[in-house]
Amino acid sequence: MLDKVRKILGLSSPKTGNKIVISVEKLERRVALLENGRLEEYSVERNTSRNIVGSVYKGKVKNIEMGLKAMFVDIGFEKNAFLHFWDAIPAALDSGIEEIDRPSRKQKKKITARDIPNIYPVGSEVIVQVTKGPIGTKGPRVTTNLSFAGRYLVLMPFSDRSGISRKIENPKERDRLRKILRELEIPEGVGVIIRTVGEGQRARYFVRDLCFLLDQWAKVEQSIKQDPVPSRVFEEPDLVERTVRDFLTEEIDEVICDDRSATDRMNEMVGQISRRSRNRIKLYDGGTPIFEAFGVQKQIDDAFHRQVWLRCGGYIVIDETEALVAIDVNTGRNKGGRDVEKTILQTNLEAADEIGLIIGDFIDMKSRKDQQMVYALMKDRLKRDKAKTHVLPLSPLGLMEMTRQRAQESLSDTIYENCPYCDGRGVVKTSMTTSVELHRTLNTVMRKYQDTVHEIRVILNPDVLKRLKEEDEELLVELERRYAGRLMFRGDPTFHHEKFIVTDATSGAELKA
Repeated sequence: MLDKVRKILGLSSPKTGNKIVISVEKLERRVALLENGRLEEYSVERNTSRNIVGSVYKGKVKNIEMGLKAMFVDIGFEKNAFLHFWDAIPAALDSGIEEIDRPSRKQKKKITARDIPNIYPVGSEVIVQVTKGPIGTKGPRVTTNLSFAGRYLVLMPFSDRSGISRKIENPKERDRLRKILRELEIPEGVGVIIRTVGEGQRARYFVRDLCFLLDQWAKVEQSIKQDPVPSRVFEEPDLVERTVRDFLTEEIDEVICDDRSATDRMNEMVGQISRRSRNRIKLYDGGTPIFEAFGVQKQIDDAFHRQVWLRCGGYIVIDETEALVAIDVNTGRNKGGRDVEKTILQTNLEAADEIGLIIGDFIDMKSRKDQQMVYALMKDRLKRDKAKTHVLPLSPLGLMEMTRQRAQESLSDTIYENCPYCDGRGVVKTSMTTSVELHRTLNTVMRKYQDTVHEIRVILNPDVLKRLKEEDEELLVELERRYAGRLMFRGDPTFHHEKFIVTDATSGAELKA
């Protein structure tokens, strides 16, 4: 049945090719990157917890801590933003960028960390960009080195440095891009970086992208002049737009979205840069929820288990603390017969392919060649990570260490909260997460039974019911109107926080999605 639906919609099999699957709902937006049906990346954005990394604020310096070599800036949040002196001086390009000299570039007076307290005294205004969102009790971290990402370029309005991503390795291509970069009409005092996705692109695409970014910066400058302090003068695009901007490369075969307005918005955005790419953006209008139709939901659920089974029969155990994530690799059911070393290597390779770890306790391997295979696979899997990563080879103790730039709360912090049943020793889904899942279930159930069941009763935990009454009432009324049905709710304190039952109010029979 699902294959027929896909053929009608012009979609390929969910288990072949590289796809971006986007689910847009009233309360949240979800994006999954699939490689031959396997979930490789997953992101969630909710209206109540929008990611602020990349947004620009007009703030005021509240105090300077010379001991910390940092300033605390009021940008309108409960906690003041943290601005280190080193983040307030013009930054050099990082090691992943080759700097390219431009003929018109003029030398500027060098600013050091010692100059910062005089440049930004207490009470002065400062324009900052969030590099790390608030995590736990800490406020956001910010920088004065602004950057705006386009499709192929990154614009740096307060820098005169330009460069090319070192991930573009072909020497001839790098020479071509250097020539394009030097010929771009870039305003004085502004820098640009050619992104990795710029490899192989025509010169006119860079010209078009630069015009778009300069127009965007002109609007930000206008807001800086007019808006009061503190205020947000630029908001990083939402998850849907960021996904198209960052992931719609030649390696992606399809982008499938279940919302017409979001699909139209993506088509408009992509059409400004590459009309040919618009053919890869498709609307999904099937009866089965999109994440179920493409096998994403089960993989997401499995990802949050503490113990994750591998294909070979081995398993990994994941423990997360505020400081690190530790992952223990075990052979489990993978006994592998006589060749123990081969069994261990297979288990470690599958574990490396499965995890993005901080410290991984791999099974001890005597062979240096086997250790290098596991290390090489980890490095290869991390190449696609947008965050900065640094991974070390396996230590003599069998540990592999890695650092990864952390810009915001982890995905588990978004979806779960401390469990009221075990006083914080475990986690339970938040009321909002349960509300999102209930709304998704009701949408499916009411569509499925709209001709036979007109009154539906939902039994759930009182805390979740409170959330529905106070914040989601309009969404429920919209469901009733859409499917000409009536919804009734009953709180049951014996119900687990995550549990709810949807029934036919007349017969009492449970209704399955």
